[in-house]
Amino acid sequence: MVIIELLKVVFLGIVEGITEWLPISSTGHMILVDEFIKLNTSDAFKEMFFVVIQLGAIMAVVLLYFHKLNPFSPDKSKKQKIDTMKIWYKVIIGVIPAAVLGLLFDDWLNEHLYNYWTVAIMLIVYGVLFIIVENRNKGKSAKINNFNQLPYRTAFLIGMFQVLALIPGTSRSGATIIGAIILGTSRYIAAEYSFFLSIPVMFGASALKLVKFGFNFTSMEIITLLTGMIVAFIVSIIAIRFLLVYIKNNDFKAFGWYRIVLGVIVIGYFVLLG
Repeated sequence: MVIIELLKVVFLGIVEGITEWLPISSTGHMILVDEFIKLNTSDAFKEMFFVVIQLGAIMAVVLLYFHKLNPFSPDKSKKQKIDTMKIWYKVIIGVIPAAVLGLLFDDWLNEHLYNYWTVAIMLIVYGVLFIIVENRNKGKSAKINNFNQLPYRTAFLIGMFQVLALIPGTSRSGATIIGAIILGTSRYIAAEYSFFLSIPVMFGASALKLVKFGFNFTSMEIITLLTGMIVAFIVSIIAIRFLLVYIKNNDFKAFGWYRIVLGVIVIGYFVLLG
């Protein structure tokens, strides 16, 4: 039984590592996968696990972008250190909307929106939006191609788009990337800014869930958490590198179609099941 449970956790870690960074909704996929792969845990632990497992994914961003995000690196000039601090200022500004509303509505969202209907609808809605936005921007040149060109006002507005990701099935990266592209950033900067925003957001969300759950873990619960985070960390490194290479020569429409097809399949499955 222990081996079977760990295999479930490994699978969930793989799903998290892939879907956290691709704009297809990690929370949505985790909720859907849980309909078929039931972890043998309490509902309270499962709810916390689905959020805290994201710490592993976030550590992949920290590792891959450590030099770029480190304002104290001895290898950087004074100007480069100042530019790095400006990136962090823009991240902090972008995080504020989701941090405030997430704290206010966390319990309500968990109670009312964490279900397959919400996930399926949001998968379809944002899939359609990706296709519309990409068609609208076809042939247009981005106005913002590096972080020095990203105004603080635009950073805050992208953060407002990130608020939409509080609804499961939306995708945090998907909402921020759509918002950033609409506001004139290149796909590459949109993706990187989405990665950077995830660091404080996911650390904060994980801390909130851990505090609410408490720290009285059983040995099996500790193993479950660590296994999920380690697998998510390894897979996330691969997923992030894939996405950054992919968007150099491709748009996001493929992810939009994936979301639509998956959303339709989910609705069809549960309608037939019901």
